[in-house]
Amino acid sequence: MSLRAAVALQARDALGEGLLWDARGQALYWTDIHAAVLWRYRPRDGALHSWAMPERLACLALCEADGWLLLGLASRLAFFHPDTRALLPVAEVEAGLPTRLNDGACDRQGRFVFGTLHEPPGGGPRQPLGGFYRLNPDLSLERLPLPGVAISNSVAFSPDGGTMYFCDSPARAIQCCAYGDTLGAPRAFARIDDERGEPDGSCVDREGGLWNAQWGLGRVVRYAPDGRPDRVVELSAAQPTRPAFGGAGLAALYVTSARDGLDAAALAAQPDAGALFVAEPGARGLPEPRFAGPPPHVIAAAQGARPTHHRP
Repeated sequence: MSLRAAVALQARDALGEGLLWDARGQALYWTDIHAAVLWRYRPRDGALHSWAMPERLACLALCEADGWLLLGLASRLAFFHPDTRALLPVAEVEAGLPTRLNDGACDRQGRFVFGTLHEPPGGGPRQPLGGFYRLNPDLSLERLPLPGVAISNSVAFSPDGGTMYFCDSPARAIQCCAYGDTLGAPRAFARIDDERGEPDGSCVDREGGLWNAQWGLGRVVRYAPDGRPDRVVELSAAQPTRPAFGGAGLAALYVTSARDGLDAAALAAQPDAGALFVAEPGARGLPEPRFAGPPPHVIAAAQGARPTHHRP
């Protein structure tokens, strides 16, 4: 089954990513990584807001603490309150390595799982120097026992929380493992055979299907829990980056995209590159898990704090 997504918003993102649906606010959050901007869009009335970040913002999560977000900035994790613009640093990640944060998502237990990618100084091939990490509600940070990655992506969790999906994009293969306080051995889940494309971000529907944005191929593919592809959403942009279910009944599939790396001819042929897309694929999503921390005393200390290194 194949269907076509429509443009929901001409965001013109250089590298749209990190998309998620906030059911409390009935709004979408995402980032344009290269522009170091956080976006919020409310589909019901078209309200659009943005916040400049102190460095590139790669991924984010909602928090149980109302009004707060957990940000995966290029070099560190931080809490951010959009209304007050308070920015509270949490931890640096891979300090001293030529890497930055990339994809991330909360697990069903309210812990934030994310990965990094290699940024070779001066360009050149990416190497598997990055890793996957988990921020626990007590703000302790642990590296997960998974292989090194050049570009982490596709972090997502099964509806029961017992399976984690992830990938190293250049390998063109999505993997999975048994997930909990400890992790099982990684195993193959799905593979992209077309050398023009790579797996990017993913989300999971309530039936356990994994929806994966496929960079370079202009599509989002649904994989059944056994790894069989069974549905395709086509986009008028070659570089989709991350899907997320939202809207009434979590029946709408939103997708971010990117203009990154496209020359003038490619941009002329793809005027919708960098847009936010939407489709109704006949599936329903799950409520976005929320980070279970930080502890109440950390929130209290941050109330009324002035933003740190933040441009309004």
